Amino acid sequence: MATDDHPQLIVWDSPAMPPAEDQRVRQPAAATSPEDQRVRQLIAAAGQAMAAGRTFDADGLLRQAENLAPEHPLVLNERAMRRLSAGDFAAAEGLTRQALAANPELAAAWLNLATALRGLKRQDEELDALNRALALEPTNMRALLQSAGLYEARQDSRTAAATYRKVLMLIPPGVQIPMEMRSIVDHARRVVDANTQALESFLEGHLKATRAQFAGESAARFDKSLSTFLGRRRVFRPQPTFLYVPELPAIEFYDRADFPWLDEIEAASDDIRRELVEVLADGQAVLEPYIALSATPDEKWRKLNNSKSWGVFYLWKAGEAQAENMARCPKTVAALANWPKCELPGSAPTAVFSILEPHTRIPAHTGVNNARLICHLPLIVPGGCGFRVGASSREWEPGKAFVFDDTIEHEAWNDSDDHRAVLIFDIWNPHVSEAERAMVSALTTGVEQFYGSLPSYL
Repeated sequence: MATDDHPQLIVWDSPAMPPAEDQRVRQPAAATSPEDQRVRQLIAAAGQAMAAGRTFDADGLLRQAENLAPEHPLVLNERAMRRLSAGDFAAAEGLTRQALAANPELAAAWLNLATALRGLKRQDEELDALNRALALEPTNMRALLQSAGLYEARQDSRTAAATYRKVLMLIPPGVQIPMEMRSIVDHARRVVDANTQALESFLEGHLKATRAQFAGESAARFDKSLSTFLGRRRVFRPQPTFLYVPELPAIEFYDRADFPWLDEIEAASDDIRRELVEVLADGQAVLEPYIALSATPDEKWRKLNNSKSWGVFYLWKAGEAQAENMARCPKTVAALANWPKCELPGSAPTAVFSILEPHTRIPAHTGVNNARLICHLPLIVPGGCGFRVGASSREWEPGKAFVFDDTIEHEAWNDSDDHRAVLIFDIWNPHVSEAERAMVSALTTGVEQFYGSLPSYL
């Protein structure tokens, strides 16, 4: 079913590769009737027969399912697949829309609708259908590949590269790629490599002035971090999601004595806590979800995405002072007056009250950039709360700050019946030189200019 706008898309089904989804029967689990269970069995058997080349048997099984439940979404979706195979895209569209009217959570139907719309050359609608499929199944290879091909057709090479990168990341290391998939995987790699080369060329020019400014100082460590960012150099541990600066100590929790300026902030803990309690007296309306992704998040973030179960009240957000919020917390702002801020345009500094609801867990994850460290000042900590960085776990102690490297895997939990509150702010890693700080900052602005905004690295 190749068209002029998209390459032929193949879903592999080989023991050496991730198995293809059963596009016919997969749908959310629910209580089913004997009739529904029988329809599922017949459609699954029809799919197996078709895959084995037994078309006559497949047609017979489909007729049985149609006689039993002609309006069942799986029956409609199976009929749509037959029309796609025949190149009748208009009929396939109608059948998939009927299936989705009955079950809008049937990812396979959204994907088949996208394929029909591709044949009808209705790209905007195709993209919407693919996004609906990926919202239900974020790692669906076929949907990702078709999305990447669509972005290419729309001359959006950077989004195409990002989508192909997701596909490549889903292929287990060392796996043997089936012959019929090699051209597709090779194409994906070429697109990703071309985008990386374009970014590298752009950054080379963007960083030229900053390099000249610090021409007399070593940029060797920064060059390694740039090489790692561009995928030229492998990161072992820590594992930041944006930028790795090599040869920094991999310290889970830093020695508190190394940060004497925290004394002044700790001394203001009671005042800071009182201001936070006054803010929270206005209810959840003052909080924002910490995880607020418009694109489909990874599975681990789905529960917290756009949820105030992990709510925050920003004083500084991605480098921008939040004047209205700061006005409500003058003693907190005064306590932070000498805080050695990490300056990364569009990214840092950040200072935020982090509120974790009862019986809520922040899943294990890593931060974006090990050129910075994270400080926690615990304020409200009921029993049953904890925090892990790497192999070390500890409880928060109100009024006692600590510093850690968030690019080492970490997680937090509140198993109590009350809210947990912590003041969080970021600082430069003290092992990063002034020149490196300037170069990391310039790199960050360069990436933002290249993409138009800083991508999400969650």
